[in-house]
Amino acid sequence: MLDTERLVLPPPDPLNLPLGALEVGCTGHWELLNVPGAPQSTLPHGLPPCAPDLQQEAEQLFLSSPAWLPLHGVEHSARKWQRKRDPWSLLAALGAPVPSDLQAQRHPTTGQILGYKEVLLENTNLSATTSLSLRRPPGPAPQSLWGNPTQYPFWPGGMDEPTMTDLSTREEAEEEIDFEKDLLTVPPGFKKGVDFAPKDHQAPVPGLLSLSRLLEPLDLTGGDEDEGEPAGGPGGGTAAASPCSAPLGRASSLEDLVLKEASTIASPLEPPKPAPQEQWAVPVNVTSPVGDFYRLIPQPAFQWAFEPDVFQKQAILHLEQHDSVFVAAHTSAGKTVVAEYAIALAQKHMTRTIYTSPIKALSNQKFRDFRNTFGDVGLLTGDVQLHPEASCLIMTTEILRSMLYSGSDVIRDLEWVIFDEVHYINDAERGVVWEEVLIMLPDHVSIILLSATVPNALEFADWIGRLKRRQIFVISTVARPVPLEHYLFTGNSPKTQGELFLLLDSRGAFHTKGYYAAVEAKKERMSKHAQTFGAKQPTHQGGPAQDRGVYLSLLASLRARAQLPVVVFTFSRGRCDEQASGLTSLDLTTSSEKSEIHLFLQRCLARLRGSDRQLPQVLHMSELLRRGLGVHHSGILPILKEIVEMLFSRGLVKVLFATETFAMGVNMPARTVVFDSMRKHDGSTFRDLLPGEYVQMAGRAGRRGLDPTGTVILLCKGRVPEMADLHRMMMGKPSQLQSQFRLTYTMILNLLRVDALRVEDMMKRSFSEFPSRKDSKAHEEALAELTKRLGALEEPDVTGQLADLPEYYSWGEELTETRNMIQRRIMESVNGLKSLSTGRMVVVKNEEHHNALGVILQVSSTTSRVFTTLVLCDKPVVSESPRDKGPTTPDVPYPDDLVGFKLFLPEGPCEHTVAKLQPGDVAAISTKVLRVNGEKISEDFSKRQQPKFRKDPPLAAVTTAVQELLRLAQAHPSGPPTLDPVNDLQLKDVSVVEGGLRARKLEELIRGAQCVHSPRFPAQYLKLRERRQIQKEMERLSFLLSDQSLLLLPEYHQRVEVLRTLGYVDEAGTVKLAGRVACAMSSHELLLTELMFDNALSTLRPEEIAALLSGLVCQSPGDPGDQLPSTLKQGVERVKAVAKRIGEVQVACGLNQTVEEFVGELNFGLVEVVYEWARGMPFSELAGLSGTPEGLVVRCIQRLAEMCRSLRGAARLVGEPVLGAKMETAATLLRRDIVFAASLYTQ
Repeated sequence: MLDTERLVLPPPDPLNLPLGALEVGCTGHWELLNVPGAPQSTLPHGLPPCAPDLQQEAEQLFLSSPAWLPLHGVEHSARKWQRKRDPWSLLAALGAPVPSDLQAQRHPTTGQILGYKEVLLENTNLSATTSLSLRRPPGPAPQSLWGNPTQYPFWPGGMDEPTMTDLSTREEAEEEIDFEKDLLTVPPGFKKGVDFAPKDHQAPVPGLLSLSRLLEPLDLTGGDEDEGEPAGGPGGGTAAASPCSAPLGRASSLEDLVLKEASTIASPLEPPKPAPQEQWAVPVNVTSPVGDFYRLIPQPAFQWAFEPDVFQKQAILHLEQHDSVFVAAHTSAGKTVVAEYAIALAQKHMTRTIYTSPIKALSNQKFRDFRNTFGDVGLLTGDVQLHPEASCLIMTTEILRSMLYSGSDVIRDLEWVIFDEVHYINDAERGVVWEEVLIMLPDHVSIILLSATVPNALEFADWIGRLKRRQIFVISTVARPVPLEHYLFTGNSPKTQGELFLLLDSRGAFHTKGYYAAVEAKKERMSKHAQTFGAKQPTHQGGPAQDRGVYLSLLASLRARAQLPVVVFTFSRGRCDEQASGLTSLDLTTSSEKSEIHLFLQRCLARLRGSDRQLPQVLHMSELLRRGLGVHHSGILPILKEIVEMLFSRGLVKVLFATETFAMGVNMPARTVVFDSMRKHDGSTFRDLLPGEYVQMAGRAGRRGLDPTGTVILLCKGRVPEMADLHRMMMGKPSQLQSQFRLTYTMILNLLRVDALRVEDMMKRSFSEFPSRKDSKAHEEALAELTKRLGALEEPDVTGQLADLPEYYSWGEELTETRNMIQRRIMESVNGLKSLSTGRMVVVKNEEHHNALGVILQVSSTTSRVFTTLVLCDKPVVSESPRDKGPTTPDVPYPDDLVGFKLFLPEGPCEHTVAKLQPGDVAAISTKVLRVNGEKISEDFSKRQQPKFRKDPPLAAVTTAVQELLRLAQAHPSGPPTLDPVNDLQLKDVSVVEGGLRARKLEELIRGAQCVHSPRFPAQYLKLRERRQIQKEMERLSFLLSDQSLLLLPEYHQRVEVLRTLGYVDEAGTVKLAGRVACAMSSHELLLTELMFDNALSTLRPEEIAALLSGLVCQSPGDPGDQLPSTLKQGVERVKAVAKRIGEVQVACGLNQTVEEFVGELNFGLVEVVYEWARGMPFSELAGLSGTPEGLVVRCIQRLAEMCRSLRGAARLVGEPVLGAKMETAATLLRRDIVFAASLYTQ
């Protein structure tokens, strides 16, 4: 029975199998299920269902039929999760900062610890987002290098950092409320409020609430009187209070706050002590040897294989004392020695050094040199970050500025900042970066400035010294270590290769004989050319064949005299390539040198991919280098430029054709320097080289230790330049260091986000404001002295009949100013100058003569008019000395004196003089004209000035003219009839017409004044005038010390209005989110931020974004072309539309830049090139898409990758992860192959 139950019989047909079929979707796939039944399907049968509206369903279930809800089963209608109660978590708080610390007390001699003392700590609750103090805790470790745009910078050196007392005093002053004036009835952000003023009282000022009336029913005075007696005594609480107890008012800056507090604390009774003479720039004598150098520094931080020069030893001595130095030395004098010692000193002190350079190529070169010397060296550029933890960091100045604004913690350990090539501050575009960095550096950082010789080194050092309140020691070299000889070369063939004429010898003497010899040689060849080909043939075609003959003859001459290697400076990239390519027959290298060059090229080019090695520029440059020729300009690929530089430094490149950029920073001297021309195009026009530019390039001649002299040759392909032009270029003074300070939106936003720093303070400390601000301390002392004098003056009596005395004084001053303005306009007009002809009678008013009558004798015909005039004067009394004269009583002007001129009348015998008058000395032009012989009168007066003829009587013409002047002065004591500027001189200027009407109105008011009839008028007028003059001078000094005198203040207000209009800052000046995003941009901050917030980039692919942004970094103008995809064409138009909108806002806010100029800064010539590069096209195929040189294309893509990274950070800041990912992808697509090949200097 049991066995039968275990037996399982098979099903009689397939339908009875224990399986089921299931159709999955509509693709024909089936699945077997272990469930018996008919075939099934996952798809519903019939028409697809239509989901009901959610709102209707909710209303029907919950509102229309509440019976649907269960009455008792509430446990499923609402769910909750039981939270574990933890009351103690409400009491948990972060630990308070430690308020004190233990400080060891040591023996001053032995250093033995004698005990410990508890010291209170300041700034214990500060952070990187709230404080500028160095005592704040460091930020997160990942942000220690670059900082964060949300962090505050450190307090700039030279500015008064507020102490805890200042801040607490300021907080108390801000918390003190005036219950009469400071209570608002309209809440911030509201348009309306509530007026609580009682109806029976007069309403207060709109917007303010008078709380004293509301508190009248309450008796709040009893307790205060009792409590106030012990402090100050009855009735003397206010009088006995010290000046320090007065509440400190609000100030617009912390600097004003400190000044106000200092003036409040100082006793007004003490006379101001004369400030010691401040000498911030200290010149150092480098002519006398430093004999005790090794006694003063027995263990130097760094030693060289050679003996340092005197100027280097002087700089090292000051570095050991932690002084700041400015080394302005000749080219190749050895300024780098000072930088090397500072780096070694920082390593010895276990601190850090930052070395800044103006260009990236110089940064890479210095990284290699310093790494070989010190080892612990890092490099920070836009696309490279090597060893950021090193003690010496090399970077560009823009990166240091970004680190300062972002509050990088590297600044904490910084001891030295070395600025190389400081004369680059004259660069119009980037010079402002140097000034920003110098202003923002903290106080504990010492500064080392390295520059070529500049004429105003002391002035520049004085600015930095006043800026940082520390002495700057200026060290300059007297002469070049390798003197230079300057020649003119007029040859153009092997027969004339000896035509080399000395123009300026090594001692600095200019040889005119050499110049005239060159002119004669050129004339002789021209005459022979005319005899052969005819006189009408041009003397110089300037073609490649002509250049080839000139260079072949010149290089043959130099090679014969062993004056190679040579650098040929040509001011055009195209001519550089043409000249090098034309010398196909020239081979300057030996077989061993060719082998060395070949191996070096193979090793350097091995890092490139196969197609990049076959680039036409790479093959052409390799062929030139094997023959000892090289080309160096911005159109060359960066890796090829580095190959050329390294081979040139080894002496394997004999002839290098380069542009001016080779001399700006790359320190690679040669035996000879050749100038292809002395004219260059500066971006707007052709001009001669400036002396500073010539000296900078000519300074590459002469290798120290190898050449006794350096040779500089100027080619004369056409005519010989003028001697005056050559003299000015070779012996003129180099360009002065000039401020290129300008306001940028990045600077404004970075300073606005920090409450304690103001843009006005940055402008005050700029080099452009230095001439007007260097006397600020003297102005402050003079202002304090005038304030004291004003307080000691007696108030004038202006009561009774003298009530209109202040108005009378003001009317007189205004009338004088109005007349002076009209007279200035007359003297500036053509008709006014025409009226001042010979014989015209004028009223003279200057330092020697006061309203004296005169007649014009002669008028000079030069640009600056000078009028020789016969003027009445008193007879000089020889016996009376100035000491014998009594004190002159100041004159008190009555109405007749003010309305008229009150002509001068001689008191004794009438005398005359002949004076040379400027247009400003003529106070009025009379309608009278005399017939005089001006030349005869002038000669007679000059003759009688000689001792021999001094007692001779004047000529009759002189006597007649003097008598006529005297008669007219007696007939019109209040002034002769004068020419009317409107009717007689036809001056229709609005200011002149209105000035004349105002003058007549003032004359009427002055005649009707009552104060002049009082017997006390003279005494009271003098008191009032003295008081008003002091007040006027105080207003002038206050204006000079205020922000209103800043030259860039109007532009600052205009730019802030632009930011406010675009929504970057609010009405109170607080930086909003868009402003913080703009702070993260390095260039085109407004345009990039607007594109981001308009979502103009979010819908594009990464390669399209990169192509559009190339218009912001490309420097070569061009048309985007017609082959672009429609998406890019639309994108270009959208970018231009956004730029146009920003430009219109700038114009509406008053900025000078037009909309066309702002939009014209965008160049979309490389959009297609960048687009194809981002899509993966090899670099060898990009050359056919654009005629732009390869080097400029590489530079554009490199700068574009930096912009993509800054946009990535900005996208993360605003919470746009999608855009941030796209910018990361775009940067990755751009960073490949030869464009981002690693620098040879970093390997």
